Amino acid sequence: MPPFRVSARLLRQSSRLYSTAAPATSRLNVPIDYRSTPLLHHTSSSLSSALELPASTTSKSVNLYTAINSALRTALSLSNDVVLFGEDVAFGGVFRCSMDLQTEFGSERVFNTPLTEQGIAGFAIGAAVAGLKPVAEIQFADYVFPAFDQIVNEAAKFRYREGATGVHAGGMVLRMPCGAVGHGALYHTQSPEALFAHIPGVQVVMPRSPSQAKGLLLNAILESNNPVVFMEPKILYRAAVEHVPNEYYTIPLNKADIIKPGKDLTIVSYGQPLYLCSQAISAIEKEMNASIELIDLRTIYPWDRQTVLDSVKKTGRAIVVHESMVNYGVGAEVSATIQDGAFLRLEAPVKRVAGWSTHTGLTYEKFIMPDVVRIYDAIKQTLNY
Repeated sequence: MPPFRVSARLLRQSSRLYSTAAPATSRLNVPIDYRSTPLLHHTSSSLSSALELPASTTSKSVNLYTAINSALRTALSLSNDVVLFGEDVAFGGVFRCSMDLQTEFGSERVFNTPLTEQGIAGFAIGAAVAGLKPVAEIQFADYVFPAFDQIVNEAAKFRYREGATGVHAGGMVLRMPCGAVGHGALYHTQSPEALFAHIPGVQVVMPRSPSQAKGLLLNAILESNNPVVFMEPKILYRAAVEHVPNEYYTIPLNKADIIKPGKDLTIVSYGQPLYLCSQAISAIEKEMNASIELIDLRTIYPWDRQTVLDSVKKTGRAIVVHESMVNYGVGAEVSATIQDGAFLRLEAPVKRVAGWSTHTGLTYEKFIMPDVVRIYDAIKQTLNY
């Protein structure tokens, strides 16, 4: 099976982003793109093992949006309780994730909604409480804020409020494309995962690749008993290509994934920045003969503290990388937990590399988001501390 790869042509078409400036490339002496990123390299047998699939599992090479489409089709096929709705969903959605699903499953199970995010979330909550498994799409994560009250004050609190009655909004999944693409400016670049991760009662998930997306989404729809905010890095929709099992499978929503083992430093990240981390690691390991561990949180809340703490206790150094703003972000929570649970093992302060605390202006977008150079510099400083 070929390694995980990202098409440079598709990346340029879908984003034109994260093309690091020439000086950065020369500083690292490596090409800063996605084509050679060794983030996920499974053989056929190891992929089945990693996802706990039968040895007979077959797979197909697809990109991330096609894997999302496959997960939605599988869920709709396996349970008549699954319904899919959102703005333009019946036509395939802005990113084509729901292509042909209304034709296959009918307009009563796959349908468009009015342009009202608060209404979409409210309808999803009501459907979940009635026993359905609603999958609601918010067209862009930037547009979810009108629905914030419904998610935080209703969906997240339903189980707590109802107590022993057993009524809850579990089975509800809110899908939303998130993150920067290089030209999204103020209203098409945001990653608001930290806002939802603050709230008990919801799970917050962000996949890094096609196989991860399908397994995590199927778990969220068919197996989770909690409302799930499922955030999809839109820059990866058409850029990431990977062999994805055709069969039904799930990935746990409470377990981080050690992508690459190491002994000198731990990097914790999720979503698109994992690729930047991987390239920075490749450069620094060649230069400094270091061994760096890379961990994908996958589920941002509730996150897998033990895997991270075990890693940091082994390496003694830690960096947290995410695209969203650094202030009060996921990195702050992970850093605080490391300081609390592994302080006596630390050989250097925990460092955060994240988006700057500002709104994203169109012209300066690539300077606001973390890039390979910033991650590389953070690794070098931490190793040399």
